[in-house]
Amino acid sequence: MQRRKHEEGLRRAEEQRRKQEEGLRHAEQERRIALETALAGPLATGRVTLHNGRIGISGSVLFALNSDQLQPEGHALLKKLVAPLLGYLGERNELLMVSGFTDNLPIQKGNSRFSDNWELSAQRALTVTRVLIEEGMPPSMVFAAAFGSEQPSVPNQDPQSRAQNRRVEMAPVPKNNKAN
Repeated sequence: MQRRKHEEGLRRAEEQRRKQEEGLRHAEQERRIALETALAGPLATGRVTLHNGRIGISGSVLFALNSDQLQPEGHALLKKLVAPLLGYLGERNELLMVSGFTDNLPIQKGNSRFSDNWELSAQRALTVTRVLIEEGMPPSMVFAAAFGSEQPSVPNQDPQSRAQNRRVEMAPVPKNNKAN
């Protein structure tokens, strides 16, 4: 009798755990659909990608090689992203993390502006963050992060793969409510 009660309790706990996981998966799927809907226009152009909740922009759209100076096309694209991102973030208790990435090649000789890929990725993330703020994103809703060459999206094997790794990503992240 005691064993049967114990087994029944275990079955209930397992069923509750499965329901919680299913609820989390459903919530994540709804979150992705909402983000896809908010970014439908920019995604349709092909200059923006969405993968696992991360918004990707090729580095070549935003910056020239080894530069943190935003190209006009990149500025125009970021300007178009502000309104949908604000709408999306406004419906949730989230912030936008802007992350800069580079390939694994060292900074080109003659480029005295950046000491290494960490610094280049940081400056690119800051450039994008500042443009988003200039275009209407509240500073309290966005922050920058730098990854240098440490988080490649594909192995750095050839010029095409290195180009893929030179990128900026934006990702909604939970807001810390403890200070509010």
